[in-house]
Amino acid sequence: MPYWRLSGFYFFFFAVLGALMPYWGPYLRHEGFSSAEIGQLLAILHATKIVAPNVWGAVADRLDRRMAVVRVACAVALVGFSGVLIAEGYGALALVMALFGFFWNAALPQYEANTFNHLGGQEQRYSRIRMWGSVGFILAVVGLGETLDRAGFGALPYLVLLLFVGLWLSSLLAPEAGRPVAHTTDDGFWVTLRRPAVVGFFLACFLNQVGHGPFYGFFSIYLEDHGYSGGLIGVLWAWGVLAEIGVFLLMHRLLPRFSARALLTGALALGALRWLMVAAWVESAWLIALSQTLHAASFGVYHAVAIDTVNRFFPGRSQGRGMALYSSLTFGAGVAAGSFAAGQVWDALAGRTFLLAAAAALAASALAAWSLRGRRA
Repeated sequence: MPYWRLSGFYFFFFAVLGALMPYWGPYLRHEGFSSAEIGQLLAILHATKIVAPNVWGAVADRLDRRMAVVRVACAVALVGFSGVLIAEGYGALALVMALFGFFWNAALPQYEANTFNHLGGQEQRYSRIRMWGSVGFILAVVGLGETLDRAGFGALPYLVLLLFVGLWLSSLLAPEAGRPVAHTTDDGFWVTLRRPAVVGFFLACFLNQVGHGPFYGFFSIYLEDHGYSGGLIGVLWAWGVLAEIGVFLLMHRLLPRFSARALLTGALALGALRWLMVAAWVESAWLIALSQTLHAASFGVYHAVAIDTVNRFFPGRSQGRGMALYSSLTFGAGVAAGSFAAGQVWDALAGRTFLLAAAAALAASALAAWSLRGRRA
């Protein structure tokens, strides 16, 4: 298995995410955009994540050449993002973000499918490859923070562009896997999607990411309002991702020993506990750090099991669309819905918004227990 060539793509993909998630909003403010315009421009990335994976998943399944789609997507995303250097005004930048977002968000689901085709019957090894994405995210967050303090936000587009170059080069190095041999009956994408168990599983994944919406949008603001320094907030974010890496290192042992139902149900229940802790004990930095440790469950265990489950639900030529649907429903629609809902109630509820996140996670845990009954990891 080409471990390092597969891992390199994850490293650069999530390094780009680590550059954009914390710093793109401040960069836009530095460029003179209003808060409303910043919110609209950032929403474009979520919107493309809902549409792009499904469009490109259908293309990849029809061509049966996933890495060709990934390489084209990375190349066009690179060229598209370079338009940031010359775009002037809201309309031009919105067009640039729609273009590079549509292709950038198309690459990961197809690459996930290609990775699982390389793994064959060793799906438990996925987490050890995916953890390099977490490493890339941490290095980008920490490294760019120091660099931007010295060079200013005007340097951000050039730094992100370098990361996009790395992403494109890594896509060229990652090999295409052979056509998978379906280990379950391939009834077709739409037939599989109509199964109640599959619908319940996807709804559980959607609700879990709805619960993460307040976290992505308001966690830093919540801590700042309670007297946390910027440095401590950054450490808490990094601590959560470090916990995620730790669980990725262990998943190759957990997946063969426990059922997918037990792992996913437990992970989502711990996610509910995490949001309850954030809502109740924000005054204690140690308890908030402990809640961040639970990121290992609410994202790390959840994502490793969910990706493996999607791979088993959608074998063969349906695999690409299955991965794309998972990405668009969770990291696209789920996060967008959770972020939007949190924004509507935050002024009235503030930290109690995380109680709603806990309720969503509990509902997701119940759905996972129902939909995956009888399925082994």
